Amino acid sequence: MTAISPANTTSEMVRSATTTALRVAARNLELYDTGDVAGADEVFAPDVIDHNPAGDAASGIDGMRALIAAVRDGFTGTQHRILFQQELADGWVVLHWRMTGTHTGDAFGFAASGSPVDIKGTDIIRVVDDKITEIYHVEELLKLTQQISTGAQSA
Repeated sequence: MTAISPANTTSEMVRSATTTALRVAARNLELYDTGDVAGADEVFAPDVIDHNPAGDAASGIDGMRALIAAVRDGFTGTQHRILFQQELADGWVVLHWRMTGTHTGDAFGFAASGSPVDIKGTDIIRVVDDKITEIYHVEELLKLTQQISTGAQSA
């Protein structure tokens, strides 16, 4: 296991990853920081399975593109830091991360609040042939909602 410190940004992890699976997993988070929706084609298999999609999310890679765009459009200065990583058997990778940024656009039904955000999450990712084929993810969505809520939801 690679030594991880809270200073490890996803970009640093992409450059220093010791295996393809770790690099691809870190690159997944980097897409949210850069807002690179087109980068989803580089990272995800077309038929990627998101085991925790949003209720109205598209399936496969289209759902991942939509999620990246939602974060890009709703937040600025987004930065993920990898707090823990572990590569497991059969291409599985576990990442525990922290995301910070500022809520400057409509996101997840909430109008821009200008509030800083700081949440953690965990991704369990399977990489096959250099692409993410499955992903389980959990984020501190209640905490995020509390941080961006201004009392009025956008229409």
